[in-house]
Amino acid sequence: RGHVVAMTGDGVNDVLALKDSDCGIAMASGSEATRGVAQLVLLDSNFSALPAVVAEGRRVINNIERVASLFLTKTAYSVILSILTGVFALAYPLRPIHLSILSWFTIGLPSFFLALEPNDQRVSDGFLRRVLGKAVPAGTVIAIATMSVFAIAQIDESIDEDHARTLAVLVAGSVALMNLYRVARPLNPLRTALVVTMTALFGLAFVIPWSRDLFELPFTKLWAYGLAAGFIAVAWPLLELGSRSAQRWGHRSQ
Repeated sequence: RGHVVAMTGDGVNDVLALKDSDCGIAMASGSEATRGVAQLVLLDSNFSALPAVVAEGRRVINNIERVASLFLTKTAYSVILSILTGVFALAYPLRPIHLSILSWFTIGLPSFFLALEPNDQRVSDGFLRRVLGKAVPAGTVIAIATMSVFAIAQIDESIDEDHARTLAVLVAGSVALMNLYRVARPLNPLRTALVVTMTALFGLAFVIPWSRDLFELPFTKLWAYGLAAGFIAVAWPLLELGSRSAQRWGHRSQ
């Protein structure tokens, strides 16, 4: 009927069922033939260990899905920015140190905690479709918003590339944090604290003088920050629209 089936057994009469099932589980005290065809052998011959095994498998798969969405989002916007700058001979809107701060607060630290979080939700089909459905639209929105604010800010001749890059980092990081919030849903106390902490640390990087110097984020004109805020506000509905479009496309392709 299309279900994922596990079979447990310890005798020779269980061999065929163990072999045909998706996951054959044998007891260590069972026959040699049973242990030979099984994918998993319970060394203590205690069936009560299986709920913990299933819970660990769900934790790993579900958390990898969340973490993969974050990493592939960065891959998506990095590729798009590289294509735009390479094909159209544009200045790259981010410096290496800027990529570091984006990686720390929107991918690296959140991924560490999300990967270790308990998660016993049932695993469902469509892992790759769900990951790409979140990552590709988010990466596209981040890339377009970042390049647009970087280019528009420089229309004012008093704003050079260094000051425009401050806006690019602000937009890229803010939209990436929105994506982190989307990936972390449904929120619980741990995920809420994680999103709030990452947002606060990212914001402090623009406020504290020594961090502005370290991350090369000089102050620019107030209207330019208003421009960045506008791009950030527009990004949220675009993220939601992109994900819904990807989900509809995924359902049609099934």
